[in-house]
Amino acid sequence: MFLAQEIIRKKRNSEVLSKEEIQFFVNGITDGSVSEGQIAAFGMAVYFNDMNMDERIAITTGMRDSGTVLDWSSLNLNGPIIDKHSTGGVGDVISLMLGPMAAACGGYVPMISGRGLGHTGGTLDKFDAIPGYQTEPDSALFRNVVKDVGVAIIGQTGDLVPADKRFYSIRDNTATVESIPLIVASILSKKLASGLDALAMDVKVGSGAFMPTYKDSEDLARSITAVANGAGTKTTALLTDMNQVLASCAGNAVEVREAVNFLTGKYRNPRLYEVTMGLCAEMLQLGGIAANEAEARQKLNQVLDNGKAAEIFGRMISGLGGPADFVERPELYLPEAKIVRPVYAEQTGFASAMDTRELGLAVVTLGGGRRKPGDALDYSVGLTEVCALGDSITNDKPIAMIHAQSESAFDEAAAAVRGAIKVADVQPEKTPEIYRYIRAEDL
Repeated sequence: MFLAQEIIRKKRNSEVLSKEEIQFFVNGITDGSVSEGQIAAFGMAVYFNDMNMDERIAITTGMRDSGTVLDWSSLNLNGPIIDKHSTGGVGDVISLMLGPMAAACGGYVPMISGRGLGHTGGTLDKFDAIPGYQTEPDSALFRNVVKDVGVAIIGQTGDLVPADKRFYSIRDNTATVESIPLIVASILSKKLASGLDALAMDVKVGSGAFMPTYKDSEDLARSITAVANGAGTKTTALLTDMNQVLASCAGNAVEVREAVNFLTGKYRNPRLYEVTMGLCAEMLQLGGIAANEAEARQKLNQVLDNGKAAEIFGRMISGLGGPADFVERPELYLPEAKIVRPVYAEQTGFASAMDTRELGLAVVTLGGGRRKPGDALDYSVGLTEVCALGDSITNDKPIAMIHAQSESAFDEAAAAVRGAIKVADVQPEKTPEIYRYIRAEDL
């Protein structure tokens, strides 16, 4: 028999907790037998004294097992269960293309996604811009779409990882969110509860990233890779650049439109293409669909070029309640803002630096993100045609197009965009889209 206060005391004194002690505490978070004050104290003890790898694996698997863990064996699927997760970014629309691309190559992608948090956009918010699309279907529909189409992107159901819901809300209110073992447990418990064979993890680096420095992002990526593989799911983390908007746009409906253009071949932003291909190729290799990166990229380019990935995206949307002809005619369904107008820089030269976080917050102030939980979103607003670092900036070339609902909202966003994009006389050096891969064998 364990006591919650003794477990807290041990961690307060920098002692190592056993798997059984951690499981007891997680069970208490789930069933309410551990109080909010005890959970807050435990979170603070971990924040200051860290956890070793065995403890990190134990808290992650304990939280994973606190609710339903999806089991796909009864469906007799003829391919691996694979997925990706991102730490969140601005203009990060990758999931919308990656899921259908991986499915078109023979994988099955049951993607449990989230809503926007702070300056970062949420995958579910983008799908909410599509009329009829069910981001919270019942489990039978979710499983049917995964089996029949190969991919379904939905929100977290109530019976998945209940321990994390309670723990995260208390961490959020007690200043213990920025603890790597607890971040890892929160991210991975939800992903591993999806019953995955393999996972590619996109950890952002730069001015729009969740972690403040490259070292912090790398530490998080290494821990995620170690814990996930230790918990039995093949995982690779990619450190990717978030020093500028990833796609050409940021917002909800505008990003869905860019995803359709990407899948149908109308336009593929080069940076977005590189990160999407890097993550997708890693998923195919981890899942045994491709023997190496060259083979994975060849398969992925094939399903993009022959239209199979776009077709699967359309089937997923209609399977989850959206329009059957969405891919062919997105303009019929996606909302548009009243004002769509360019914003220009105050000097000429080259786009030399970008405060990506501020650009994300500009979308929030337009109404495209939440200032507080539960806020209603305006799916039509956002930024498009955002310049890239190194672009030549002239008097007649906009640094972005702003989609707003009022003149005052436009003016506020324009000031934010001008302040966030720095223009200099010298063209900056190009930075890589993917800084490095962290695989199990690298740890």
